[in-house]
Amino acid sequence: MSDSSVSSVSQADAQHPGTLSASFGRRVLAGVLGGLAGGVVFGMLMAMMGMLPTLASMVDSSSPVVGFGLHLMISVMIGLGLTVLFGNRLLSSYGRGAVVGLAYGAVWWILGPLLIMPLMMDMPLFNLDSTNMFSLMGHLIYGVILGLVAVRVLKSR
Repeated sequence: MSDSSVSSVSQADAQHPGTLSASFGRRVLAGVLGGLAGGVVFGMLMAMMGMLPTLASMVDSSSPVVGFGLHLMISVMIGLGLTVLFGNRLLSSYGRGAVVGLAYGAVWWILGPLLIMPLMMDMPLFNLDSTNMFSLMGHLIYGVILGLVAVRVLKSR
């Protein structure tokens, strides 16, 4: 891509931050803010259910504060995955952002508490107990909030 075409893309991003060509920086901001917003709400649900020490055990701790911090870091990374990789194509409206977020939360429920966490903690894979069903609800809520906040940031000036 020539310097003039890169410049024109950057100018278009600056003039129309909510368009399908949101700048990389705008997509990063959307992922961080959306991930934090969804992560805080999901983290509060996890705290009420006493699940934060279990999350903290992934880093050899039992502290709920460590669990909450780890949860927020993961939430931001997952948020960045959505907005940086797919934000321009998938987060074009609030309705679409909510649906994409819902699906993204479901995917991360499968990847996180059903696969990655059990592998790390030598637990059974794909265990569909009541705790993991509650986790599904939290991941879906996280995803919707992530999607909606990300759309808001991508559309803002």
